[in-house]
Amino acid sequence: MFLVEGNKTITELFNSNFKIKEIFSTDPQKLDRANVPVTHISDNELKKISFLQNPKDSVAVCYLNEEKKLNDGNLQLVLDGIQDPGNMGTIIRLADWFGIEQIICSKDTVDFYNPKVIMASMGSFTRVNVIYSDLVEYLSGTKNINIGTDMDGENIYSFSRPEKMNLILGNEGNGMRPETEKLLEKSVMIPRFGKSQSTESLNVSMAAGIILGQLFSERE
Repeated sequence: MFLVEGNKTITELFNSNFKIKEIFSTDPQKLDRANVPVTHISDNELKKISFLQNPKDSVAVCYLNEEKKLNDGNLQLVLDGIQDPGNMGTIIRLADWFGIEQIICSKDTVDFYNPKVIMASMGSFTRVNVIYSDLVEYLSGTKNINIGTDMDGENIYSFSRPEKMNLILGNEGNGMRPETEKLLEKSVMIPRFGKSQSTESLNVSMAAGIILGQLFSERE
């Protein structure tokens, strides 16, 4: 099982495939659902069971979903060893925003059910299918074009998006592992316009947002 915190995100669960076991709330009337048991707790009790420093109102205990089958989508995100739960949650939120239904992760990518991932996704985790797989095996057999990010890659602002592609994002510190890199067909980069050369790189979720924004702009 896993925890979902905050009324706003918990209400998203009601319209999803996730099943809630029970809810603990300081204000049960706001989450009154006949089919889900809601237990009234004090603010102090909420602090004891929450992962947050300043919990707001409720915590839901949910059942893990069965992992769905892996099928190629037209545009997919592939995460190679992403470790930061905040980055992972933000990337799930970006996928949801751009209508990307599936994210494929290496087996050492941070756990989808990590409380910080769930919180950072702001409810988007209920709408994006996240699958953990052997990336070498998947990227070797996919019909999509494998596209990575690299400072020597093609300028994203002049890049022509293929019909079917995987956008591969590497680990925050080390980038993609060599065996993943070997399976790339193309690479893209975000040009740096600032005069100062001090900023070495962009945060991975920020880079994903810029690249996705550009990929979708040419489809309009």
